[in-house]
Amino acid sequence: MNVHESEKLAGIMEKIGYSACSEVEKADLIVFNTCCIRDTAEKKILGNIGDIKHLKKGKPSLIVAVVGCMTQQEGIGESLKEKFPFINVILGTSNISELGEAVKEIESKRKKTYKNIPTDQMPDIEEDVPVYRTSGTNAWVNIMYGCNNFCTYCIVPHVRGRERSRRPDVILDEVKSLLDEGYKEITLLGQNVDSYNYEGVKFKDILEGVTKIDGKFRLRFMTSHPKDFDSEVIDIIRSCDNICNNVHLPVQSGSNRVLKLMNRKYTREKYFDIISEIREKLPECGITSDIMVGFPTETDEDFADTLDLVKKVRFSNAFTFVYSPRKGTPAAAMEQLPAAVKKQRITELVNLQNAITKELSEEYIGKVEEILVEDVNLKKAGYVMGRTESGRLVNFKGGDDLVGQFVNVKINTSKSAALWGERND
Repeated sequence: MNVHESEKLAGIMEKIGYSACSEVEKADLIVFNTCCIRDTAEKKILGNIGDIKHLKKGKPSLIVAVVGCMTQQEGIGESLKEKFPFINVILGTSNISELGEAVKEIESKRKKTYKNIPTDQMPDIEEDVPVYRTSGTNAWVNIMYGCNNFCTYCIVPHVRGRERSRRPDVILDEVKSLLDEGYKEITLLGQNVDSYNYEGVKFKDILEGVTKIDGKFRLRFMTSHPKDFDSEVIDIIRSCDNICNNVHLPVQSGSNRVLKLMNRKYTREKYFDIISEIREKLPECGITSDIMVGFPTETDEDFADTLDLVKKVRFSNAFTFVYSPRKGTPAAAMEQLPAAVKKQRITELVNLQNAITKELSEEYIGKVEEILVEDVNLKKAGYVMGRTESGRLVNFKGGDDLVGQFVNVKINTSKSAALWGERND
């Protein structure tokens, strides 16, 4: 999500005459696109802003802008202005498209800009924001913005507002244009794509509409929510060849007690039912997840339930992380766990998931997989890399002329999550 938003910011800058600069010391404009999902991300961005103070001092004409989730929070804009007075522009998620206008105003008047819009007054979706795409063969396409779920640990609804779905025809037109430009993979984006709804048009309708577009390409989507993910989506994946057999379905916890505290609105039993249906209808499907440890009041029994779920589901990969309090969310006011407990649990979870990923990787050995080549392997000369339909990374010998091509590869070896093979045309 943030990667694609950065592409939009770059597109805005390109439209008003700026081009990408590989060395920060030579930049005339620096834009920080912030995230506040976890406390560590916020601390990192504050450190990065502080690190360029010397650049601004040596080059007063340098324009510094800070935008995104972090600045949408109440009071953060004022705090940034006080702590880093050299910042020229501060915008939130609600008015990020105004960056170009703000920069031009600064260029002419050297005037600072600070403007934010409450999330309950979010403007209509703007469809003419330029995009400077940097994701190789893949193109990100937002189908909706915002979130209505209010998980107790999450700040997203507070900084991105309620759900707003894009018009179906606009989405399909954008996908068609991207495919005409040569992109081979489309990833539909939303905080909860399964709840997409535009005047009765649902997520399944968007999937069906995209798959009817001519050409050979892959279609992925993220992120799904277990409370909304349903049989219709599974059936569409099964019936359409160009939708990848790859589902990212964040479970967060394996404990019903913790799931209730998180306000996730499903149980572990419901989650197991979804996984069982996916396995039955899509036996080759790669299933990934997000898993949190150390949520307030999480007991040893709760954590054991999470480990048990991971053992039974056997995710092909999982994004594991430690809970960190976010000011303004209900979970921040709950009883917090000691850091040592969180550290022990995340280590145990990571070791378990790594072992499962390694075992599943070995099952690919001897198989022939169709790979969409994404890039050259920068760590191993003469090799390229791409992914299977199920999302597994594969490395094999080849040149940069293969980037963007579909290639059959026989898997010979595996190293943890990565697979290695040879062309099998």
